[in-house]
Amino acid sequence: MSTREEPEAAGPAPSPLLPWLVAVAFFMQALDTTILNTAVPGIAHALGVAPLSMKAVLASYTLSLAVFIPVSGWMANRFGTRRVFAGAIGLFALGSLLCGLARDIHLLVAFRILQGCGGAMMVPVGRLTLVRAFAKSQLVRAMSFVAIPSLVGPMLGPVAGGVITGYFHWSVIFFLNVPIGLAGLYLVYRYLPDFREARTPALDVLGMVLFSSGIALLSYVLEVFGEHRLGGAAILALLTLAALLLCGYGLHAARAPHPLLQLTLFGVRTFRAAVGGSFVTRIGIAGVPFLLPLLYQVGLGYSPTQSGLLIMPQAIAAMSLKLTMPRLLARFGYRSVLVSNTVVLGLLIMLFATIGPGTSAALIVAQAFAYGFFQSLQFTSMNTLVYADVSSAAAGAASTIASTAQQLSMSFGVATASLVAALFVPDRFRTDAPQMIHGIHDALLLLGAATALSTLVFTGLRRTDGSSVSRHRADLPAA
Repeated sequence: MSTREEPEAAGPAPSPLLPWLVAVAFFMQALDTTILNTAVPGIAHALGVAPLSMKAVLASYTLSLAVFIPVSGWMANRFGTRRVFAGAIGLFALGSLLCGLARDIHLLVAFRILQGCGGAMMVPVGRLTLVRAFAKSQLVRAMSFVAIPSLVGPMLGPVAGGVITGYFHWSVIFFLNVPIGLAGLYLVYRYLPDFREARTPALDVLGMVLFSSGIALLSYVLEVFGEHRLGGAAILALLTLAALLLCGYGLHAARAPHPLLQLTLFGVRTFRAAVGGSFVTRIGIAGVPFLLPLLYQVGLGYSPTQSGLLIMPQAIAAMSLKLTMPRLLARFGYRSVLVSNTVVLGLLIMLFATIGPGTSAALIVAQAFAYGFFQSLQFTSMNTLVYADVSSAAAGAASTIASTAQQLSMSFGVATASLVAALFVPDRFRTDAPQMIHGIHDALLLLGAATALSTLVFTGLRRTDGSSVSRHRADLPAA
């Protein structure tokens, strides 16, 4: 089936279940890493290895994402969105099953790589399907569902991981993905439309080797950032090699007739602002889930369950106010929303620095709810602006670049949070509560200020930019 060149053209209406189907697949992936982080000590004990050795289990998945995300757009165009998305869910579920059965760390690492192959395809191909299935004026509403898993997963993960490892065998963490994956496969073949290009150029193998190697190496450096076994010289050497590989890809892409990633898309103002702004903004935002549990548990003495409940209102806000977001974008436009919302996000992050021993739980919940709404509005706005002025034929390349940048920004964000925590809380495992609270407050103030300053990226937008995506339509499908 050929893709429509103009998304507004008449055609069969997409199923109202389509955004939910894509969101469930995204949730499965978003939950995976955070739920596993909590279970690392228990898995290490069960496998008879040192906890530090489990770093390979976490890093292998991240590296697999970095390698296979860039080729996802070409795969979808060549084999069709339905087949690739179903294959992604199937690989993810199969990898999860094998991970749960593994009783050796080397096998666990290998199966995590297989799981990452599936996870790498789910996000970009899922977004591409929504872009091609829905008219641009319906895209904000559809994408608002997709933004929720990225908020809910990191919040539920630590609590779910603790409960599972506390009351069940660690393999249950992976086995949970199997029934969800099987249900997803059924829904994919029932409700997911199949889009593909009539003619797909040959895969840019050289470009894939250069770019994927560079991204994988950069992701690895960020994943092991701060570890004592890698000195400053080694880190610098790896970063230099990664930069050379990526520069090599840039030179190759400028001459190749059909490059793996169409870097010419950065000539589109809205695409450039969405991808660049998302990258910079997410670096500051990504540090918050790392710092708040430390503040609540180590600083204020809350239990892990209580800490999770204090963070939960962020997800509730994102879900309960999702229908408000399209109206805000339709009323004020992307430039106004992103410029002002980024500043508000920065201020809300800094506001968390006012939480201390005397702060009531009700006030913390209110702050978390407000932060969850504005964070979800930010993600929905950035994710949909990517496609505002991109043609249907280039949607696959746009989705691939946006997903790759998002994965890198998450790695940068975790590395930044670790650096900030080390800077303000030098010994966070032995410091007393007042020192912990003071150090985390300073870290939150710094991350909040950096997030607010990232609004400068969006000031280059024009008032009417993104209007094809944000304008209101009364005939949106029910969701």
